[in-house]
Amino acid sequence: MTTLSKKQQTQKRHRRLRRHLIGTEQRPRLAVFRSNNHIYAQVINDDSQNTLCSASTLDKDLKENLKANGSSCDASIAVGSLVAKRALAQGIKQVIFDRGGNLYHGRVKALANAAREAGLKF
Repeated sequence: MTTLSKKQQTQKRHRRLRRHLIGTEQRPRLAVFRSNNHIYAQVINDDSQNTLCSASTLDKDLKENLKANGSSCDASIAVGSLVAKRALAQGIKQVIFDRGGNLYHGRVKALANAAREAGLKF
């Protein structure tokens, strides 16, 4: 029996999750990607296969305000509130949360809670 690396476990969870998570025009998918240094969030309509809005720790709006690098929970909170603000500006109130194979803990959880507090429902 072979053991899987953490990256392989994450990819396996992501494939398993994506079978059930499909974003529509009425309820798009809030996809989160977490790297070692940054975090990215996109609101995606899977029917038309386009990204409606996005935010990351590399955005000019956030990069200036962040004191630490983009790998902290504070940065995730800022990204979550920014992506929610951009989604609400386009009239998107409800989304499906796609944690991208990551565990719902730490930076991913902080982003989700910040998006909820900013007004997104999921």
